[in-house]
Amino acid sequence: MASKPRDPALRRSVGARRQRHGELPLWAARTAEDLARELESDVERGLQPAEASRRLELFGLNEIIQKRRVSPARLFVSQFANFMVLVLIGAAVVSYFLGEAADLVAILAIVVMNAVLGFAQEYRAERALERLRELAAPTARVVRGDPAGPVVLPARELVPGDLILIEAGDRVPADLRVVEAHVLQTQEAALTGESTPVEKTTAPPVGDASGLADLSCALFMGTEVTSGRGRTLVVATGMDTEFGKIAGLIQEARDTATPLQRRMEQLGRYLVLACFLISGLVVWAGVMRGEAVGEMLLAGVSLAVAAIPEGLPAVVTVLLALGVQRMIRRQVIVRKLPAVETLGCATIICTDKTGTLTQNEMTARRLWTPAGSYEITGRGFSPRGAIRPTGPARDPGDPALRLLLVGSVLCTDARLEGGHGGHPVTVHGDPTEGALLVAGAKAGLDRAALELRFPRVAEFPFASERRRMTTVHAQPEPAAGGPSGNAGARCVVAFCKGAPDTVLGLCSHYQGAGTPSPLTPPDRQRLLAAADHLAASGLRVLAVAYRLLDRSEADIERDLVLDRSEADVERDLVLAGLVGLSDPPRPEARGAIEVCHRAGVRVSMVTGDHPATALAVAREIRLLDPGLPEARQVITGRELDLLSDRALARRAADIRVWARVSPGHKLKIVRALRLAGEIVTMTGDGVNDAPAVREADIGVAMGQTGTAVTKEASDMVLADDNFASIVAALEEGRTIYDNIRRSIRYLLSCNTGEILTMLIGALFRLPLPLLPLQILWVNLVTDGLPAMALGLQAPEPDVATRPPRPPREGIFARRLGVKILGRGAIIGLSTIAIYVGTLQFTGWDLPLARTMAFATLCLSQLIHAFDCRSETRALLETPLSSNWYLVAGVACSLGILLTSIYVPALSPLFHTVPLGVAEWAAVAAASAWGQVAVGARRVVLAAAERRRDAARAGA
Repeated sequence: MASKPRDPALRRSVGARRQRHGELPLWAARTAEDLARELESDVERGLQPAEASRRLELFGLNEIIQKRRVSPARLFVSQFANFMVLVLIGAAVVSYFLGEAADLVAILAIVVMNAVLGFAQEYRAERALERLRELAAPTARVVRGDPAGPVVLPARELVPGDLILIEAGDRVPADLRVVEAHVLQTQEAALTGESTPVEKTTAPPVGDASGLADLSCALFMGTEVTSGRGRTLVVATGMDTEFGKIAGLIQEARDTATPLQRRMEQLGRYLVLACFLISGLVVWAGVMRGEAVGEMLLAGVSLAVAAIPEGLPAVVTVLLALGVQRMIRRQVIVRKLPAVETLGCATIICTDKTGTLTQNEMTARRLWTPAGSYEITGRGFSPRGAIRPTGPARDPGDPALRLLLVGSVLCTDARLEGGHGGHPVTVHGDPTEGALLVAGAKAGLDRAALELRFPRVAEFPFASERRRMTTVHAQPEPAAGGPSGNAGARCVVAFCKGAPDTVLGLCSHYQGAGTPSPLTPPDRQRLLAAADHLAASGLRVLAVAYRLLDRSEADIERDLVLDRSEADVERDLVLAGLVGLSDPPRPEARGAIEVCHRAGVRVSMVTGDHPATALAVAREIRLLDPGLPEARQVITGRELDLLSDRALARRAADIRVWARVSPGHKLKIVRALRLAGEIVTMTGDGVNDAPAVREADIGVAMGQTGTAVTKEASDMVLADDNFASIVAALEEGRTIYDNIRRSIRYLLSCNTGEILTMLIGALFRLPLPLLPLQILWVNLVTDGLPAMALGLQAPEPDVATRPPRPPREGIFARRLGVKILGRGAIIGLSTIAIYVGTLQFTGWDLPLARTMAFATLCLSQLIHAFDCRSETRALLETPLSSNWYLVAGVACSLGILLTSIYVPALSPLFHTVPLGVAEWAAVAAASAWGQVAVGARRVVLAAAERRRDAARAGA
């Protein structure tokens, strides 16, 4: 019976084991008995019920705690804390005081639509923690005082020191230390990213463990038991578990504004400032001249309405939504609208290797025997391909090659299905064993047929501490020859496959040209050198050996099945050869990386593989920078642990391969890169990746292999887990941002023209050139359709080759502000000129003058819309076919203008009068002269540039 613990001592004991996620827990290197004594528990009886109750009060419930839960109401209200939204609300208030209820409703509808979209995105993100909580096990079988009678308790009531019985099918309820294991395996892909089951034992890790995946003596909360059973000791519960630490990191991750959100905030500030300054200036100037205060306030309000682009937030939202639909067709599911644009200014993409850059289909690529080497053609799990010698031709009946292939097929537990009638081949079991079966199929070896000839009578399964697997087979017809086809073979054969150094250590011979030859020290060095050579080529290497046993099948079953004696079988083996395997790159990966290089976006591979393997893949897909030494471009997880964020930020620009990196290192990588000023895209699939995915500027989850937690924390999801889809999204993001700039250029140029028209009219004490309702009508309807159509403009030819935008680039960069002010001045001067001219020539016909100004303003803007299709090319250099939506949008806006002038029911509402042919001729001339002037200026500048080029060429 365990003694009653002293609270301070127990707290210090458990607290000493608390570490950051990704660091190896201190208890991993301790024996189960030592841990039990430290926790004042018992490996046979566990805790007494009274003691467990007391510890529950001491440590709290075994559950994930959400520290900052934001209520849906507060989340919704927070959507209105935005400058552009406040500008829109101000416009609605102005419309209300002007007596325009319809405009009030329209503007508020835009505000609410934006708030609902933002709320939906953020609420889904908050579900990431809920998804994590759902991974917790509901119940557990606990030994409390009576080892013969475990009780089933809610997993939330577990405490450190509890003794848990675990078996296949269970979800691990807490972080556990293995006390007793019987063929115990767990699936830890959600936590570590490793897809294969992990063998669990009672022994502490041998050597230096580099990550959680190396801890064969530990089980982690939220993972699943796939086979076997065991007795375990609870060492951490709740937020102290690895899952709990991940939950804490998710909650600590900063929800930073995207570049688009920052630019829109910046634009909102500019608009608010301009609105107040100009309106205040006009009101002050009028009052100083002796104008009535009420009249000047009306003028100021009208000017404020002109200054506010009411349709801008709606246009941006719609453009992002349209981009989302296009990206879905390119296998990218966007969860947060601003991330669409953010991808366009990404400076670095950190991507997983397996399944993203590679096909996630292990393939046997090379075979090596003491007699020679061979290559295997074909890709993935397709049986199409052949085995052919490399170098000089060799004897196709090489006995070592035959033994190597037969042993590779028989010493597996995987199965192949499909492959007939055009159906793809699927592997049931370990992908590496599936690759061995496919290699055998390319040599005409079928596992089912081989097992009929060599039925399995015993096996020693793979274990992490053994690093090998052995199967024993009977041969019913010894006279027919052994597995190599040699006559006189014994009736029982054992095949062993595993790590080359382990298997070679059990070998006394190697398969020669005819019979086995003794393995001398020089031979061992030659065989190890061959294995190292294959590994340096980026291949995972397995060795295959065999032994012919002089025993009967009955003896084998008695000794191996009942006594489980492996030492008598796994000795004096004969090495058949080596198999080199790799996960081939996706065919489109190299092209996608070349696109990134041309676009000035760096690509880094983040993988748990050995550096040599990762570098080999990086070379094949041309990921490395040819101008830098390879040694500077790779870093391991162990080196990462020794660097501070700032030191890592200084090195990050050169790193292309992050090898032997656990998912827990990803958060450090993201923070270091952001510290270096990068806009970071980070991919992930496991639960362990969720904090880094959320912390990144653009978090990308895998749609096929990703966990629900990571998807909820991400900004977008790859439906096909393909790196090329990220690049497609990058191109789409750049196009979307270009189109947003086109829309902003158009809308603000139009608003500048409206402001200038109203400002000049107020300063020169003219009647209002445009009524507030006319301005609102232009902003909300006439401007809106062309602005949205500009969002569908075809991409510029250089969209995929120009460098990323600087992260700090403002919305008006690259002379956009100058273009807006210049064209706005032309529109405003044209409008005020025709307004004043009409007043002069008609003897102060105010309704006609306002109608002429209204028509000129609209038509000038519609002509300007065609000039906004490109920031670098002239109007006539961009064909109409580049955007038929704009043609349709302009036609609709022109129809709306004519309707407001000529429809009798609407004319009084907008205070317009019908225009004749002469008036329309004057309106057309006033509207078009600006475009002619801009075009002429471009022709002159282009001619001058050509003359300068010719002069430089002549010199």
